[in-house]
Order: sequence, then C-alpha cells, then structure tokens
Amino acid sequence: MKIETSLRINEMRLQAHIDELGKIGLNDSKGLDRITFSTFDLQARQWLIEKIQDLQLNYQIDVAANIWTTLPTTNNLAPIMIGSHLDTVPNGGKYDGALGVLIGLEILTTLLENNIQLKHPIGLVSFTAEEPNPFNLSTFGSRVVTGKLKKSNIEHVQTANGIPLKTALASAGGSMEAIESAKKTPGELAAFLEVHIEQGKRLLNQSIPIGIVTAITGIYREEITIIGEANHAGTTLMTERNDALVAASKFVVAFEEIVRKDPSDEVVGTIGQFAIKPGAPSIIPNEVKLLMEIRGDKVEKITNIRQQVDAVLNQLERQQPIQTHRTIILDQAPTDMDETIIDSFKKAVPQEDHYLLMGSMAGHDATHLASITKAGMLFVPSIGGKSHCPEEYSRIEDIEKVSNVLLQAIFDLDNILDKE
Repeated sequence: MKIETSLRINEMRLQAHIDELGKIGLNDSKGLDRITFSTFDLQARQWLIEKIQDLQLNYQIDVAANIWTTLPTTNNLAPIMIGSHLDTVPNGGKYDGALGVLIGLEILTTLLENNIQLKHPIGLVSFTAEEPNPFNLSTFGSRVVTGKLKKSNIEHVQTANGIPLKTALASAGGSMEAIESAKKTPGELAAFLEVHIEQGKRLLNQSIPIGIVTAITGIYREEITIIGEANHAGTTLMTERNDALVAASKFVVAFEEIVRKDPSDEVVGTIGQFAIKPGAPSIIPNEVKLLMEIRGDKVEKITNIRQQVDAVLNQLERQQPIQTHRTIILDQAPTDMDETIIDSFKKAVPQEDHYLLMGSMAGHDATHLASITKAGMLFVPSIGGKSHCPEEYSRIEDIEKVSNVLLQAIFDLDNILDKE
C-alpha cells in the first residue's frame, strides 16, 4: 500500500544548505579538505550546531564528539534517527556524508514549520570521523556508539605527526576518559536512517533516481607475501630464476580474472598495495608483499572468491619454488538492512518513479548502527559515478525525490515500529 501525504521538503532551502556547507574547507582545486578534527571539520560542526539552534532545538555532543538533536515529543518512545557525517577525505566532494546530514536537517525543519509532531521523536545525528583519517579510525563515531571501539583500543592512538587522539577529540567536545559512556544499547534507538550518494554508476546507467539499499558490502582484506630468491639479474639464467615478482604478477592477473568472471555485480576485488624487495634493477626480486581486498554483499560470494584465490596460490607454489605467507587484515561480514524499513521505503516511492534494490559497495555508519537497531539506507545517483573528488555531484531533482521518500517512510515507520 502506497503512502499518501502531500508534505514535501523545501528543495531550494536544502540546495542552499548544500552550497553553504560546501564552502567550508574549499581548496584551490574546488575540493573540500574537512579532514577529521581539522580546523575546517570543526567549523563545519559549528555550522551544524548553529543551524540546530536556529530551529530552537537542544543539541548534545557526546563523548565521541557525535552531534545529536531530536524533535520533542510527549511520548516515551525511542527516537527514529536520521544521520551521516560531515568530514571528508582530502580534496573530497561536498555530497559524500554531508548530504545525509543536511537531508536530516531539512526533514526536521519541514516537520517543525508544519507543526507536525509524530509519536516517535525524530532526530538527527552527525557522526564523527566516518572517513579514513590521520588516526586510522574510520567510522569512529558510529563504532563508539555501538560499542565496537573501547577505550583500551584507542587511548594511545596518535597521528604520524604525534597528535594524540585524546587531544583532537577534546577539541571537538569529546572525552577519551569517558568514551565508553557513548555506547547505546539495543532498544535505545527505534531506527537509524541514512541517505548517501551512491558513489557509483548503477542508478545513473539505468536512469533510476532512487536506490533502496538491501545490504552493505562485506570487506575482506588479506596481506599476501610471496617469497622467491634474490640473485644477480645479469648472470642468472631465465631457466634458473625464482622471481617473486613474476609469481606475484601471475597472481594479480589470475585474481582479476576470477573477480571479473563472477556473475554478481556486487562482487569486486582490488590489489591496492604492492611492495617489491629489494627493489633494485640488478637484483631479481625475492619478496613481494601485496594487499588484496574482496567486497561482496553476501558472505558466500566472498568465500567463493577466497577459495579460488587459495587454488591459484597453491598452483603457483607447484609451478615455482616460492613460499607464500598470508595474514588476514580485515574480515567484515556484509550487513543486511532491515526489511521493515526497506518495505517502508518501497511504499514511499511515488507511482510515477522507479527505484532500484541494490547493495552498497562502500562502508557506512549504518553498517555499525545495524548491530543495535533497525537500519536502512537510501542512495542518490552520483553523476559520472564520481566521489571522493571535487567533481562529486548529485542533481537536486534526484536529491529532492530521495528526501521525500525518506520523509514519507518516516511517517510510515512512526506508525508501525512501536507495534512490532
């Protein structure tokens, strides 16, 4: 059953906020440098706080420096939270993360100016340090909130320049000493909803304006070291060599073929780091260390690729007297989005529009929130599939459609969440 309501967000106001926030951290390359806890990141956080205050709402900065606000309600129900993040990668775009926060702000504004009070408190959260950052702690805020980061894990963390995380966190209003008090338990939040740019071309290529995320990718990373034998590059005959780089090159080509042959578009693989030793032109390489990553929306799909990788490495060891050493760096399982929320998103899409059920090939804060509450995500098309760069762009007409789907879905979820 479709949701029927005439309430819509104000797309001109939303676009103005996108442009206004997009000036904070703008560099000469037209990209944004709002790296975690930088001066520009702190300015963006203050900008959001001032916008919340303009709505005459209270806000809270928790000990992880996450920013929270909710619309008041007379019911004692857990809040439905909308959120994402404000930080960027170096020379990033103005839509990644920030769009989800700004859409949440726009929905709160729309509800307030129309004097609409729902049963559940409707809130906004901006999570700290979602992007990779100098502290090597991406999705920091959401991992603290879900209890996945403990004080013992992070109290001694610092940047390569020696800046302690404890100091940087305090500059944004957080506190290392009490960091674990930010953890929320199941039931404290009724739902978490995140809107994000797709960061790919699937929606664009099919001319579909709305993406409904069914799962967030699993990520498997493994460091593979291939050991051969160093020798003189001029005097060692080709038939007598045990070149680690040759074996590694064969593996890279085989890995690419394995992933390309997989029938699922939701499976991708990358060799993102490659180090050769000793790295001299007159010496046959005796060691290659590479970092392999596999992403997929189902554990079974990732496992299938891993099994084929095992077979390739075993075959290389039979063909050439190399040794291989393997270390798992990350094994993060895919995260399914909540079916109740997915159904509400479907019902909220107008009959004249189309949506695509799709997996997210990037990690998001929603991955972690799904461990303590119902979580759902919507995607906005990315023009050219561009992201993490100054050319990152999404059309306001697509943003408006997805924002209104989120708004209508909130009405639906407000009616059904406390009845389950």
